[in-house]
Amino acid sequence: MMDNIKLIFAMALVVAGVWGYYLLDDAVIVLRVLVVAGGVVAGFVVSTFTEPGQRAVRFTREALVEVRKVVWPSRKETMQTTAAVFAFVVAMALFLWLTDKSLEWVLYDLILGWKKT
Repeated sequence: MMDNIKLIFAMALVVAGVWGYYLLDDAVIVLRVLVVAGGVVAGFVVSTFTEPGQRAVRFTREALVEVRKVVWPSRKETMQTTAAVFAFVVAMALFLWLTDKSLEWVLYDLILGWKKT
């Protein structure tokens, strides 16, 4: 029950930040953006004190640990893979174009007899 109250309060802080943006329509845009950012940050901080918020923080930490374990490809490997994909796309485009033109010729010229002029 307490988590629900905290989450509602966090949402109210975000809504208050957005409401403050429109309330301060005569103010400098930087101040208006800071009010929204403040509402979002305050809502986030309050939500981290709930069970779902703590699970989200724990998940984010674990995800960052996993990202550090990833072996990223080198520039050379990336360029080689990109070239292979590009070559495959060109070859597939050529194959599909030839297939289309062959079917067009068979259907229109041979079967239907609709010769182009």
